Amino acid sequence: MKWNETGRVWEEDHGLLDEEQVAQCERADVAEPLRAPIPTRMISNGEYMPVRQTEQQRRVEARVEELADDASRRLGISRRKFLHGSGGMAATLLAMNEVFGRFFDVSLVEMFEPAACAAAGPPRDLFVFDDQLHFVRGSKPSPAGLRAIAQGPSSAPTVKSNPFNPRGQLDERGESWGVWDPKLVGLPIDAGYAHITRFIKDVYLDSQVTIGLLSNVTASMVQIEGEKARAPRNAEEAQWAEILTAAQTAAARNFINEISGSTRMLCHGMLYVGKGNLAYIQEQIDKNEPDSWKGYNISNAAKVDNDPNSLMRQWRHDDEEVAYPTFELVQKNYERIKERKPGFNNICVHKGLAPGPPDPLRGHPGDLPKAARDWPKLNFVSYHSCIQPNFFMADTLKDIQADKLRGGVPDISWTTEYAQLVKDLPNCYAEIGTTWASSIVTFPTVAAHIMGQLMKFMGEDRILFGSDSVWYGSPQWQIDALWRFQIPEALREKYGYPALTESAKRKILGLTSAKLYGIRTVDAGSYKPVPKDYESRMSKDLKTLLEFEKVTADNMSKMKETYAALAIDPDNTRYGWMRI
Repeated sequence: MKWNETGRVWEEDHGLLDEEQVAQCERADVAEPLRAPIPTRMISNGEYMPVRQTEQQRRVEARVEELADDASRRLGISRRKFLHGSGGMAATLLAMNEVFGRFFDVSLVEMFEPAACAAAGPPRDLFVFDDQLHFVRGSKPSPAGLRAIAQGPSSAPTVKSNPFNPRGQLDERGESWGVWDPKLVGLPIDAGYAHITRFIKDVYLDSQVTIGLLSNVTASMVQIEGEKARAPRNAEEAQWAEILTAAQTAAARNFINEISGSTRMLCHGMLYVGKGNLAYIQEQIDKNEPDSWKGYNISNAAKVDNDPNSLMRQWRHDDEEVAYPTFELVQKNYERIKERKPGFNNICVHKGLAPGPPDPLRGHPGDLPKAARDWPKLNFVSYHSCIQPNFFMADTLKDIQADKLRGGVPDISWTTEYAQLVKDLPNCYAEIGTTWASSIVTFPTVAAHIMGQLMKFMGEDRILFGSDSVWYGSPQWQIDALWRFQIPEALREKYGYPALTESAKRKILGLTSAKLYGIRTVDAGSYKPVPKDYESRMSKDLKTLLEFEKVTADNMSKMKETYAALAIDPDNTRYGWMRI
């Protein structure tokens, strides 16, 4: 419905659906029969026609209903109340396991005992090192498209369809725009959801992250007044287009560690490579003391000469004229400061998430073997595990189902090739940020193969957890999913994948990163919490540096805290249209 101010009445508002399409739908908030924690049919916001419920979704819905009816009778509560609690989530996961295959560790007892549900989740002593975290500076808008892909059709009025699924393909649940985490539904995508106050709350108050690594993005294009958008001429010019500068990244790290009284955050330096950027790399080392480095092959971030008028361009790890002088400078400084900065030699680079045909300059992993062999004292951490598909993996699922193989396992574009290319290179590490988030809920079969292949070819000691949050809300849902996830036995037997044991999960979620960064204490309980009054502790200088001085109070955070204190069960209501 929409409000007609002139007539002072409510009018029907069907978005882009015409009358014939609306006649085939009903409002989900009124007619959705089950309201399970995870939707069992596609819900459209009115801007696209929802597909009919698939046969698999019908089977999941029927099984959830059956489990909920039985459990609610035994507990002496209504079915709706049961579905709104932890038992409802357990019933939904059980039903999904029965229909799609056993991907999640969940037991029948969890439907009846909230304590059992909590016990099956990540333990309190779990050490979590999230090696890919982001927020944006105050003058930059939050990237609505990234949150929208995770929240689904009810996300943002400015995002009209799944921004990473232009062909309208369906995931394993039969949805073209599925929700990654039900807790995200309904949260506003406003200008400040990815700014520092929300970031601290999402990461340190609402998740089990022990230590976070704050990352940043090298700018690829700049908009100079009076000019068309172009590649930057140098790193200094590129700073105007960065979502978070190197200095701001370091300042946020220092602030969080200071107010918590323990090492709760590390930070990346900006990896602008090439001879023309060497002075800027050294400047960052001297002024910001970064804990490691973050770069993008696909950014125009390489200054290959000292010509002040030449533009920066894309680069490769194995380019001896461009990348190697930067690696040499990093290694030289590492020998000097490694006692204080033991992770300084970690070269973290965005690899993959680059749609289109393979291109050696667009994040393909073919440049890694030579560089890793030439620089054995550096660690090469490939963010996103080089996966090529851009957030929506319908084509990858089809390749798996068609048994398209590479080296005896399904060929997941670039990730399979990457794992096999670097399997014998001990200084190469696979990071799973966004790759895990974008597959675990909507494409669990793909997630199982990705994890299975990384385990098989690289081993559990070379896989790192990153959430790429706060693009996708608090990291906790990704931690929960990884702790409960298992690679189905049938896949392990067919392709030789190792089991995802508790020991392996602890390494992936934190212990391996702890070794890479020289973290000696891995007892999560020994780290002091970030105080809840963190916002009031921000100095004027910090706010000014982050271009944050005009932002006063984060009212949404305060509202969420109040809401959480009321302990109100979620009602699982979805607003939109569903097919009948």
